[in-house]
Amino acid sequence: MTGRDYDFWLLDLDGTVVDVRQPYVHEVVEEVGDRLGVGFTDREANLIWYGPGRAREAMFARKDVDAEAFWGVFHEVDRPENRAEASYVYEDAAATVPDLSGPVGVVTHCQEHLTGPVLEALDIGDWFDTVVCCTHETGWKPDPTPVEMAIADLGIRGARTGAMAGDGPRDVQAAHNAGLDGIHVARHDHPAGAEAAALDGATRVRTLTDLWD
Repeated sequence: MTGRDYDFWLLDLDGTVVDVRQPYVHEVVEEVGDRLGVGFTDREANLIWYGPGRAREAMFARKDVDAEAFWGVFHEVDRPENRAEASYVYEDAAATVPDLSGPVGVVTHCQEHLTGPVLEALDIGDWFDTVVCCTHETGWKPDPTPVEMAIADLGIRGARTGAMAGDGPRDVQAAHNAGLDGIHVARHDHPAGAEAAALDGATRVRTLTDLWD
């Protein structure tokens, strides 16, 4: 199917519609590392920010970093106003998302206290008919529950065709688990191993505009 064939859309946010400038990624991870007494290279910082979950978890294990402790400090350092100031919209997202036909929603691991300021600062909140921020209560992608919540919020009923686009394997898995087509927007390094296998059956593109070529 092409982008014109779907009745509704769900999108991941970070790495798919918006991103943050590289210096911010490195500054945040460096400060978290300083607080934990662990050094991270720029490459490792990018893996933490963008990498597939298993690769990130393996890196934490190699460096003897407790993931729960890391993310606790990370959320102290990654302040909403700073994240919003460092964020930008991908050009291909700006060229496509506002013109998508049918309802459009976001399902993101970005937490509500960060997502709201980012959408407001970039003036893109009106692109979306619903925004679902995953939590421990909703579950995390690839759990289909937050995707199903977004579908319900959009008022989708009956035999409607939908897709979810995201930059990671878990976005694609969540789409498939919820009965949607999965679209992998490969903006970063391709995943390997089991996480690459999770992309089987997905449409793979480099940018969102590729869906209409």
